Amino acid sequence: MLLAAIAVFLLIRSYGEALGSPSLVRQSGTPPAAEPAATTNPIFHVLLAMAAVIVTGRALGIVFTAIRQPPVIGEVLAGILLGPSLLGRIAPAASTYILPAHVAPLLNVVAQLGVILYMFIVGLELNVDRLRRRAHATILTSHASIIAPFVLGSILALYLYPRLATADVPFTSFALFMGVAMSITAFPVLARILADRRMTETELGVVALTCAAVDDVTAWCLLAFVVGVAEAKLHGAAVVALSTVGFIALMFLLVRPVIVRLVERDRRRNRAAPWRARLKASRDDEGARDVEGAADAVDSEVIAFALAGVLLSALTTELVGVHAIFGAFLFGAVIPHDSRLARTLTGTLKDLVTILLLPAFFAFAGMRTRIDLVSSSSDWLMCVLITLVAPVGKFGGSLIAARLTGMRLRDAAALGILMNTRGLMELIVLNIGLDLGVISPTLFTMMVLMALGTTMATTPFLEMLGTPCSELTPRRASN
Repeated sequence: MLLAAIAVFLLIRSYGEALGSPSLVRQSGTPPAAEPAATTNPIFHVLLAMAAVIVTGRALGIVFTAIRQPPVIGEVLAGILLGPSLLGRIAPAASTYILPAHVAPLLNVVAQLGVILYMFIVGLELNVDRLRRRAHATILTSHASIIAPFVLGSILALYLYPRLATADVPFTSFALFMGVAMSITAFPVLARILADRRMTETELGVVALTCAAVDDVTAWCLLAFVVGVAEAKLHGAAVVALSTVGFIALMFLLVRPVIVRLVERDRRRNRAAPWRARLKASRDDEGARDVEGAADAVDSEVIAFALAGVLLSALTTELVGVHAIFGAFLFGAVIPHDSRLARTLTGTLKDLVTILLLPAFFAFAGMRTRIDLVSSSSDWLMCVLITLVAPVGKFGGSLIAARLTGMRLRDAAALGILMNTRGLMELIVLNIGLDLGVISPTLFTMMVLMALGTTMATTPFLEMLGTPCSELTPRRASN
């Protein structure tokens, strides 16, 4: 299957390299906006933008939750609504005041930090043991759900490249990125949908979560290769790929054993320390409770080591030529997900990152999403085409592979629908493509609309399929 996909892509590449891209000038993605008359404090506008997106996003999240949609949809829309697409058209002065163009660099720094920490949390929650236990049933399904949309995205690039690519982007980079962007599944959003529908412990829910986790790992590896190709301009891409493979091997063969020993030593230390302190606190109920709480805590030195490791891992992949988020994700994946360290880091960081830092990313993405660029009927036709091709590849690949592994038709169709959730992960990938100049702001906007549309369609299509939670295949009891 992999060899067939590579052969098809090479055929697409041989034809696509002969195509010419339009003579477009690479755009930054940030809309030109009139600056305030007087120079203002940029920190003030960064804080204002984050506060505005948090409040608007939480309000829209409540609305979308009420209609059984993931609240992340409302948070993404908050950044778009406050940007040039809506507020910038009906109240340009207000939009410029909340999201002025001169604060984009500062907002981008906060956004990138939020995304790096978010991907670290995703890696922490990745259950590697579950991937091993269900490898026989999910490897085929998960990779088919990547290969099918990847090939369709590469074919679609033949049509989009002469119309939407910038003049200095080679077809190979463009086609590779389109394939990867079509292949993304948002593991956190999928997990939230399954939890809301009480499907997490069903056989279908477990398979869907496992497939999405494998998808994430594979997609980020593909993205690492695509970034290497795009940044090296095809020169030195092999070095980037080999360096990435070497870094992955280093993390699992050297760093993971060190972390496992560190986690075990911390567990033994925390188990022994309260025994002595409990003798002194036995007469004081409040003191005893404090000691019990200390027994469940992780040493601050261990937490500092873990956070420093995240930053160094992200820095390493950035230096190698791959985006920093891949290093953060990989470092989270090598920490045992059921350890006290992983639970402590997740509990400490999750609300801070998702509620405070990610809104900066949504605001920055909203500044770059310009629906006014999709103006002509041909533009909207291409947008509709992208929105149709993306779910066809995911749904078809997942459905066929799931049926081949023996899954019932209805459950296989539900799995194909679930794998089409994209959400935040897609936005992260699209922003990387826009930063690299691989995609234009117009295509960026089209792909954002596709990500929102396919994610919002997941719950309604599941309900149309007629699979109530009570009728889902129960998870088999293990021997």
